[in-house]
Amino acid sequence: MKILVLFYSTYGHIYEMAKAEAEGAQSVPGTEVILRRVPETLSPEILERMQATEAQKKFEHIPVADVQDLADADAIIFGTPTRFGNMSAQMKTFLDATGQLWARHSLVGKVGAVFTSTNTQHGGQESTILSFMITLLHHGMIIAGLPYTFDGQTTMDEIVGGSPYGASTIVRGDNSHMPSPIELDGARYQGRYVAQLTAKLRS
Repeated sequence: MKILVLFYSTYGHIYEMAKAEAEGAQSVPGTEVILRRVPETLSPEILERMQATEAQKKFEHIPVADVQDLADADAIIFGTPTRFGNMSAQMKTFLDATGQLWARHSLVGKVGAVFTSTNTQHGGQESTILSFMITLLHHGMIIAGLPYTFDGQTTMDEIVGGSPYGASTIVRGDNSHMPSPIELDGARYQGRYVAQLTAKLRS
């Protein structure tokens, strides 16, 4: 059983969540997890102005995905930061190149899940995940969210990301806040949940 965790990250927050998703999926026996990132579309000059160059060195060792990687996987977990309540342009550009997969029905029946990040508590986490799911449904994928059996998303002790639609993290406006323990636990839970669903479908 092969699960692909495909992400785009600017400052490393989504990368940290992607690793947690991978850990959760890997905890299910018989699971092979592949971690991939989508190609960067911003120039080095713009990334430097955004003060993102140093942060991206942390995950530049992760191989860049090819569209075929999606077809080869039994399930796919997508991670993207929020851009005005939508997925990032980098992720959208990559998904726009999956037309041949759609034509061949390559992703029909595969489990798909989404996680995200925002700068603020109400920065569009839910709208990003829900709008992302439209693409997955067009590909015929089976949607997996983050069930309320993950108790962390109902905590009132602190402000955290996470919703029934998927795991998420709040990073603050200056990008200084890395995913909290609860948010990482949510990502691990979602990764494990996807792997468990995939195993049941394959059996």
